[in-house]
Amino acid sequence: MNRVRRVLRGPRPEAVPALVGSACTLVGLIDIAAGVFPRFRHSRMHTLAEVLPGALGPFAAALSLSTGVLLLLLAHGIKRHKRRAWRAAVILLPAGAVAQFVYRHSVVGVLLSLGLLTLLLRHRGEFAALPDPRSRWRALANFVVMGAGSLGLGLVIVSAHPGRIVGSPGLTDRLEHVMYGLAGFEGPVDWTGNVPWTVGYSLGSLGLLTAVTTIYLAFRPEHPAARLTPDDERRLRALLATHGGRDSLGHFALRRDKGVVFSPSGKAAVCYRVVSGVMLASGDPIGDVEAWPGAIERFMDEARAHSWTPAVMGCSETGGEVWTRETGLDALELGDEAVVDVADFSLTGRAMRNVRQMVKRIERGGYETRVRRARDLTDEELERIRRAAADWRGTDTERGFSMALGRIGDPADGDAVIATAHKADEHAPYGDLKAIIHFVPWGDDGMSLELMRRDRSADPGMNELLIVAALQAAPALGIERVSLNFAMFRSALARGEKIGAGPVLRMWRGLLVFLSRWFQIESLYKFNAKFRPRWEPRFVVFRSTRDLPRIGFAAMQAEGFVHLKPPRPFARRRAAREPRPCAHLTRRAEQHEVRAA
Repeated sequence: MNRVRRVLRGPRPEAVPALVGSACTLVGLIDIAAGVFPRFRHSRMHTLAEVLPGALGPFAAALSLSTGVLLLLLAHGIKRHKRRAWRAAVILLPAGAVAQFVYRHSVVGVLLSLGLLTLLLRHRGEFAALPDPRSRWRALANFVVMGAGSLGLGLVIVSAHPGRIVGSPGLTDRLEHVMYGLAGFEGPVDWTGNVPWTVGYSLGSLGLLTAVTTIYLAFRPEHPAARLTPDDERRLRALLATHGGRDSLGHFALRRDKGVVFSPSGKAAVCYRVVSGVMLASGDPIGDVEAWPGAIERFMDEARAHSWTPAVMGCSETGGEVWTRETGLDALELGDEAVVDVADFSLTGRAMRNVRQMVKRIERGGYETRVRRARDLTDEELERIRRAAADWRGTDTERGFSMALGRIGDPADGDAVIATAHKADEHAPYGDLKAIIHFVPWGDDGMSLELMRRDRSADPGMNELLIVAALQAAPALGIERVSLNFAMFRSALARGEKIGAGPVLRMWRGLLVFLSRWFQIESLYKFNAKFRPRWEPRFVVFRSTRDLPRIGFAAMQAEGFVHLKPPRPFARRRAAREPRPCAHLTRRAEQHEVRAA
């Protein structure tokens, strides 16, 4: 009896988006197959295809194909609770039901369409997610993806009638026919019977879909990603001045390509970036620990409003405990941060022999080092350092998110420390400058490594030389602790190489060593270990285990290991503009202020 009642009540409201989205995916695939393959339309499976939205009488092939593509495009948005996807589905489903009744007189098809429509209307409150950040580059991406998909489907359509084709056209002729058909013209390939009409309508509908969706994306208003405004930065700097010594990643919250949400009291904040539908925060919240729950609540509200996947990369153990307690999320150890206590650092002893010998050898080669606050450098020196750092970058993409600031020598970052290595060379493009290391402030008595760059022609060991120089100069600068690189999966690498490690741990370490060929996992761990640091665990906070692949991919994009964005020829001109906050973020902040009042 209870089971019958559950069936009559229907699915749980929170499960409706996933259910309808999956149904749209299935319907879309069947509609595409029904529109492409002639044998499929005359088989028993055609009976199933006819009762699903998309088979619309005389134009069944073309409309089934185009409707299937539209349903596939809508499915992901429906699963993510997107309001605009809901609106499009509400329009599409009754149109399909009317067409079913008019052209096919299929009562079952009408009932199925109206059943899905009823679910959408009954649970419309579940579809309230606001749009993602977007720009008009989406139009170019849509044109490339839809064009490639239409070209592939078109070749299948042209080749799906082998028994009725006239002659023996080759691949070039078929490709030419597809290109003409997408533009609405006849091509060189011909068939007997009514096949030319079916192929022509199908190709024309694909071309029309590509054109319409591209035009729509090109002319819809932009929805910019949230950026730090001057007022946001001022408030964050005030919080860091009071509480910045708690987290070594605190200063990286001042990256200007991040958004920020503040607690109702304004005493805490969470900075984030949205990447591929993941709302990615890094490090611990900024500000008073007592106010963290309010900032975390705002963060989760924003994630729910847009149906983004919430995630935190690199938070401390304390931060992970607060995040999991306040949100019900889970946490997993991601790696360790290398922290060197300046008072305990020394080059003496057997453990430091390799570093000591390397530093001495480089110094005998005529290199000297300078360690200064950024505010103590002249404008000419800072400009030379900026140009050298940009030219010495190993990739076209600036890497870093969790422990990267993305700028050097900004007047507001005067407390940053810059260590440089020099060797007289009048033919070098930057004079005697050979290597750079940039540290950002960590409270009043610490600094965190942000960037390491060197001239490729310089001797090996420049990074070791400059880190040692920075540690030795730290007492004079009032620095007592230095945070170095973050070593992912450090504990697994360390335990896996010890005697007595089990087969699973050894296999896991072997996989990490293999991946280190591309992602510098093992090399960063060994580099950090040279300086005998203490290891501080860092965690990733996530909602569900199934979200981890998506979060990992988004983190790789944010860190610059995966670059999916198209080139931006006007990036420099846009960078000069004052950053503007996300419109929806501003509106929700105003709503919170009204509630608090």
